[in-house]
Amino acid sequence: MQRVLRLSLIATIGYVVLTLLAGLRAHSLALMSEAGHNASDALAIVLSFVAVWFQTRPATEQKTFGYQRAGVLAAFLNAVTLIGIAVWIAWDAVERLSRPEAVEPRTMIYVAAAGVVMNGAIAAALWKVSHDVNIRSVFIHMLGDTLSTAAVIAGGAAILITGATWVDPALSLAIAALILWSSAGIVRETLNILLEGTPRGLSLGDIRETLENIDGVEDVHDLHVWSLGSHSHALASHVTIADIPPSESNRILDRINEVLREKFRIHHTTLQFEHVVCETAHGCLISVEEEQHHHAHGHPHGHHAH
Repeated sequence: MQRVLRLSLIATIGYVVLTLLAGLRAHSLALMSEAGHNASDALAIVLSFVAVWFQTRPATEQKTFGYQRAGVLAAFLNAVTLIGIAVWIAWDAVERLSRPEAVEPRTMIYVAAAGVVMNGAIAAALWKVSHDVNIRSVFIHMLGDTLSTAAVIAGGAAILITGATWVDPALSLAIAALILWSSAGIVRETLNILLEGTPRGLSLGDIRETLENIDGVEDVHDLHVWSLGSHSHALASHVTIADIPPSESNRILDRINEVLREKFRIHHTTLQFEHVVCETAHGCLISVEEEQHHHAHGHPHGHHAH
C-alpha cells in the first residue's frame, strides 16, 4: 500500500507542474483547475501515507485503541480540502464566463491526455486497496481527476472545432460539481466515525433483536456500537440473564461474541451481565431498593471481552 502511495505522489507532483505551466501558457482555466485539483491529490496522498504509517503503530497506555482513526482523520481533511478547491474553481469559472478569454485547445488536449493516462493508472492501482476509507478518499480524488481530464480533452476538441471559448469555464464548473459530489460522501462517512455514530450498514435494532434471541439472554439494553476505524467496530452493552454462576454465564458470553463476530463483524466488545432489570438514564442505574438489596447480597457480575 505504501509503495503504491509513494509512486502515486511522485507522478502527481510531476503532473501538477506540467498542468500549471501548460494552463498558464494556453490561458486555460480548465487546465489550471486541473492543476489545483491534482495539487489537492498530492496533499491527499501525503496525508494518507502518514495515516497508513500511524495506523501500523501499536496501542499504548495513552492511546489505548492505537491510531486507528488516523486514516479517518486524513480522509476527512482530504475531503474538506477538496470542497475548498471546488468552491475556488467554481468562483473563477463564473468570472471567466462573464469575461471569456481565448485559449489554446491543442495544448489542453495534449496535457489532458497525459493526465487521463496517469490518473487512470493510479486510480486502478488504488482501487485494489480501496477498502479503507482513507485510501478510498484518495481513490475518489484520482478517479475524479481521470473523468475531469477526459472532459478537458472533449472541451479542447469542442473549442478547436467551434471556437466557443465559453466551453473552458463551463468545463471548470462541471469539474467543481464533480469534486463536491465525490467529497460529500467522504465527509459524511468520516464525520459519522469521528462523532462515534452507528457504523454504516449496521442497525442497533437488528443487533438487539439478534442478541435477545440467544438462549439465556433475557434483555439487551444500554447498547452502543461505534467505529474505531473505517473497518473496526466496537460494542458495549448491558445484558440481563438469569441468576446463574459465572461458569455458566461464560457459555452465553462466548455465544454472544461469536454471533457479533460472524454476523456483524464486531470484534471488540464490553458486556456487563445483570440478573435484575435496571433503569437506563445517563447510562444504566439500578433503582434504590434493588441497590440496597445488592449491597446486602452482592453485586451483579460483569464480563468484558476483547
